[in-house]
Amino acid sequence: MDAVIDPMAQPMPEPAPVAPAPAPPRHIYKHLLTTRIWHWVNVVTIFIMIGSGLGILNAHPHLYWGPHGAQPDVPWLELPHWPSWVTIPASYNLSLSRRWHLFFALVLAFGLLGFMITSLINRHFQKQLVIRPSEITPSHLWYDIKEHLALRFHDPKNPGAFNVLQKIAYATLIFILLPLVIFTGLGMSPGINAAWPWILDLFGGRASARSLHFLAMCGIVGFIVVHLALVILAGPIREVGSMITGYWKVPEEGH
Repeated sequence: MDAVIDPMAQPMPEPAPVAPAPAPPRHIYKHLLTTRIWHWVNVVTIFIMIGSGLGILNAHPHLYWGPHGAQPDVPWLELPHWPSWVTIPASYNLSLSRRWHLFFALVLAFGLLGFMITSLINRHFQKQLVIRPSEITPSHLWYDIKEHLALRFHDPKNPGAFNVLQKIAYATLIFILLPLVIFTGLGMSPGINAAWPWILDLFGGRASARSLHFLAMCGIVGFIVVHLALVILAGPIREVGSMITGYWKVPEEGH
């Protein structure tokens, strides 16, 4: 017997398509162990060096150019006395500020030397910081600036690579600002100056070395401020976590 079809019956709904399971988060190994160790040692070192350096500067907050620089000379920059909450120690103590400063200056200098040697051995410089001619053309630089203004900080095709603005910033810090602050500081040390007086001559005298030392410190502080701002904008948990574990979670497309 033929089946009777009820014209009022509703058609059976088709099964809903099963959504694909979300892809697991992508993680890439971005920061080598030597880079991470050097980074966190510098966090402590530079913090203490800036605070103790400002404590030393409070003894004579005037900067000059030339071989000497003393009260009768006209300073090119007159600074206010720094408040106690930014100096190390908090109370004015020139001798103690110098001890803190000189000890961590050694940590900074040998840390930079060790980082440079290991980065040459493991090819970190060659892989991450080499600036190619095509990256410094006006069009490429302007494109990278626009990407930063749009809060896009990595290339989805190669998320582990540094962009050209990062390369310029890190190269300036590693090869210019840190060596400058180290060698100007060495030149102002009485013991080093007695053994190698040519270091002060290289910078135009003690007063000029002191001014360059201060300007290099300002450049390092500027780098830190921009660096922290970009870490916050890029996602502080992901960025700080990658500097602890070495593994960086690649942002989802469009984020």
